[in-house]
Amino acid sequence: MDVFEAIKSRRSIRKYKPDPVSDDDLQKVLEAAHWAPSWANTQCWRFIVVRSPEIKQKVAGTLNRVQIGDDFLKNAATEAIRQAPVLIVACAQTGIAGYNRDGTPVTDKDDWLLFDVALAVQNLTLAACALGMGTVIVGAFDAKKAAEILDVPDGCAVVTMTPLGYPDHTGQIPPRKALGDIVYKDTFGKS
Repeated sequence: MDVFEAIKSRRSIRKYKPDPVSDDDLQKVLEAAHWAPSWANTQCWRFIVVRSPEIKQKVAGTLNRVQIGDDFLKNAATEAIRQAPVLIVACAQTGIAGYNRDGTPVTDKDDWLLFDVALAVQNLTLAACALGMGTVIVGAFDAKKAAEILDVPDGCAVVTMTPLGYPDHTGQIPPRKALGDIVYKDTFGKS
């Protein structure tokens, strides 16, 4: 699958078939993440591959309820984490991305590690799509609690996670804003 096709066809998948993910395919998506660009090539990301149903169950318990209107609903990704054959948890070493070697920040963006991890996870999700697998990027969870469950050491933060498996449904194509609504010329707001 060509990269543009993967970009346009990737969907957030929350229901998975029980079919196992081969070690070879898992290696391919992790390799794609590994080749992402990062701040000064620091490659601050670290990935935890979880296949254990017990650990996936515990991690799923860290997800926050989501507020829609006045209602707080169960996070739809909770069951996806339990159901998918693999859960990939993306962590990052702190104090590296966006910092000089002496520890002083180079940018006014406090958490550059989020940017680096996002690039790696985007590569991972596109590679998964190209291999016929599905993912959903999960952000509404208690990162400290997840870190405890996964024995993540100090100096490293849990950033996001994604279930990985073969889709049991076709994801919806979300509407996109027109390029003219999001692209400006020379200065902000100038079309």
